[in-house]
Amino acid sequence: MSDPTPEAPLADADENRRQVLYWRLLARLFDPEEQPGLESASLAVVEDIGLPPGLLDPQASVDSVVQRHPELADEFDGLMVPEDGAEPRDRAAEVRRAALLSKVLLNVFASPSGSVSAGQLAGWQSDAGWLERALGCRPGDLRGGRSGAGAGGPGVSPYGTGGRSGTPDLSRLIPQIGPELGAIEADLVKRMHLREVLADPKLASRLTPSMSLIEQLLRDKNNLSGVALANAKALIRRFVDEVAEVLRTQVEKASVGELDRSVPPKRVFRNLDVNRTIWKNLTNWSPEEEQLYVDRLYYRHTARKTTPQRLIVVVDQSGSMVDSMVNCTILASIFAGLPKVDVHLIAYDTQALDLTPWVHDPFETLLRTQLGGGTDGTVAMALAQPKIAEPRNTVVVWISDFYEWRSEELFASMAAVHRSGAKFIPVGSVTSAGRGSVNPWFRERFKDQGTPVLSGHIRKLVHELKTFLT
Repeated sequence: MSDPTPEAPLADADENRRQVLYWRLLARLFDPEEQPGLESASLAVVEDIGLPPGLLDPQASVDSVVQRHPELADEFDGLMVPEDGAEPRDRAAEVRRAALLSKVLLNVFASPSGSVSAGQLAGWQSDAGWLERALGCRPGDLRGGRSGAGAGGPGVSPYGTGGRSGTPDLSRLIPQIGPELGAIEADLVKRMHLREVLADPKLASRLTPSMSLIEQLLRDKNNLSGVALANAKALIRRFVDEVAEVLRTQVEKASVGELDRSVPPKRVFRNLDVNRTIWKNLTNWSPEEEQLYVDRLYYRHTARKTTPQRLIVVVDQSGSMVDSMVNCTILASIFAGLPKVDVHLIAYDTQALDLTPWVHDPFETLLRTQLGGGTDGTVAMALAQPKIAEPRNTVVVWISDFYEWRSEELFASMAAVHRSGAKFIPVGSVTSAGRGSVNPWFRERFKDQGTPVLSGHIRKLVHELKTFLT
């Protein structure tokens, strides 16, 4: 038998260090009592590998650690994302990675107990943003706070799908981690004395808009006044502007029509088609003079075909559809700003409200919504059907989980809209994270009708409407 290599004892030592760090993480997550043995052993490991002891301080945010040690910022980015085709990291590197990973996970999943201050919420949101960055996404993506996604799209890592030796591939858990982060954030917001925070401009300025916070503000807006109401409106408008910026880019990419060759091209220099002009005038080439005589200039067509279309968006504003309500209200306002698109917006629970007069301003629209209550889509259909004047030029987008009081009656009216020639798009959820449930009864009937329920990231709805806009 050959003697063990000198590297073997070192590898075993690194594996032990890594296990110590992960055992401390688990102990901290599941037991509030500090384990002195694990704490002292973890401190020895961190110091031995040259990392700051502040990584083990549960009260220190990732931001504060990075501010003191800027060189760590790049290590946190993509920390949990596997590298496609990369060589496995050595054991020593995995120990360092385990220390950084433990810091992020502990700060996010060992959230504060009891009452929550504005500072604690802001700190948690910042740490959650570092976790999202570690998973290869932009801050806010996984929590459903904004409608963008990482370079690879929602739930898809832009860094690849390969593995690293000895390290858990948490990027594969993105679809599960997103809803968990959203739930933790929503719980923190509920445990915060929001009215008191909003009444204090200094505390209110520390709040970062998120879907959970916006939901609470919309639910409580009728109970706010004065400074608190002004601060609430400022937060809502800030959130609306951030989401609108992302959605507007997605709509612009999807809404370019076909070239309209029935419109003569504009005869300006920037539209001159040089290659076509030369090709068409080649018969005028003079070999003796070595010159090309141009009889006619050719220009590129730039006019786009646009057909007046009507878009009717019906949104369930019951408590289970807040994310969709906010996103679709903003989306409707963006479509309303496009040329020759006539947008109508209806919100409903047990009553229906025609929000079309305010559709160009999602902020004002959201302030007029009343979240919560039951669900009766028949009252919304009563407002939507008269708006379908020309079915062939109309698309009806219905966003709901379809848990309805009068299911048979509502589906019959939806089927009638579909038969009339209008494009009917049932949507189960258009959230930033692409999650939500749909009544199976409706799901099967929509499928049989040939209008399957669209669920997932809001970009799917934008893409579905592309043919309607062109």
